[in-house]
Amino acid sequence: MSSPMDRLQTLDNIEKDIATVLQSAGHALSELSKDKPANKQVEGHVNQFRQTLTNVETELAKQINYLTQVSTGQAHEGSSYNSQKTLQMAMHRLDHARTRVNELDTIKTKYIQLLQQHQLQKQQQGMQQQQPSSQS
Repeated sequence: MSSPMDRLQTLDNIEKDIATVLQSAGHALSELSKDKPANKQVEGHVNQFRQTLTNVETELAKQINYLTQVSTGQAHEGSSYNSQKTLQMAMHRLDHARTRVNELDTIKTKYIQLLQQHQLQKQQQGMQQQQPSSQS
């Protein structure tokens, strides 16, 4: 398998090829815009454009294929993506659990307050009922 530096070098080469593709297209269009374009030069630029573009497509497909293999979580030599993904998911679950526990704590606190208010109201009602009977 290629090292990360090799992969970066490959991507750099692809970028240079893309620049070459654009230059070839520009040269071909420039030649075609002349009053008397040279067919051989146009064909040469178009052929270079096609060859380089095919190379760019092939190399990009290889890079995309590599990235899909790495991102599926399959074991990959030298890749820490799967471990990072597992850690991020665990942290996300932990954050969610914390949020849910905080929500449940808030609900519990409100319930306790309501229960205390209800008990206080019962005590006050009981005291009000006892007051008239003690005055009689």
